[in-house]
Amino acid sequence: MITAAMVKELRERTGAGMMDCKKALTECGGDMEKAAEYLREKGLAAAAKKAGRIAAEGLVVAKLGEGNKSGVLVEVNCETDFVAKTEEFRDMVEVIAGAALKNNTATIEDLLLAKVEGNSIGDLITEKIAKIGENISVRRFQIFGLSEGVVEAYIHGMGRIGVLVEVTGNAGNVLEIAKDVAMQVAAAKPEYVARDQVPVEAVEKEKEILKAQAINEGKPANIAEKMVTGRLEKYFKEICLLEQPFIKDTDINVQKVLEQNGLKVTRFVRYEMGEGLQKRENDLAAEVAAMTK
Repeated sequence: MITAAMVKELRERTGAGMMDCKKALTECGGDMEKAAEYLREKGLAAAAKKAGRIAAEGLVVAKLGEGNKSGVLVEVNCETDFVAKTEEFRDMVEVIAGAALKNNTATIEDLLLAKVEGNSIGDLITEKIAKIGENISVRRFQIFGLSEGVVEAYIHGMGRIGVLVEVTGNAGNVLEIAKDVAMQVAAAKPEYVARDQVPVEAVEKEKEILKAQAINEGKPANIAEKMVTGRLEKYFKEICLLEQPFIKDTDINVQKVLEQNGLKVTRFVRYEMGEGLQKRENDLAAEVAAMTK
């Protein structure tokens, strides 16, 4: 006989729904271990069915190591903003970020194999897919680590934008400056630290575009060339972190702030949740009709 206590115990162990737990116990003759495995297999099947569904919502989360000597930025996607805002989803993403940092994983494949309390991250995601009913995937992550200086993070908009920066130097206010730089990256969206990092091909392409713009404005070729030089400087100030006006004092640039404090930004990464992904198109009427069937 399958009792309510048995169903409750299996639900607590697996997180599956009450009816699914009762069915699993019935199918497995009341054997708790077999029922748990049954639910796990069912979860794998459910996850496989949902794998092709668009997951362009989610969260960007950062986690820092001891003494700010390391840090990780991770984006995990789900299908709807509703799920992304739940405490359960956020807790899962925090666990994933912690596993990535602790194991210093290099690839998503390695991260999915990382263990947390005896279970792999891959299994954790599969269980959540079965329970929540949405496709969930780890899209990307980046780990920074260094022996000198600090790693700092900034998360904006409840996990919509995340930044990780690496700053070297021994100034007493290094963490404060690093946080300011992370906020700068979030707000101003630089693509490179300095102009010497901008690929030659990108600069040449921009020159061609700027020259064509000047000529289309009716400027003669020799004047167009001079205009390109000026506009190229503006281009560098937009895409290079060090040349951007500092968000807290626009009279100076980021480079000046760092120099005044004896600091240097070695690298940064900026994630904007869902950027570049196909968005799910919601048809409310169709969803309501499906629910009423």
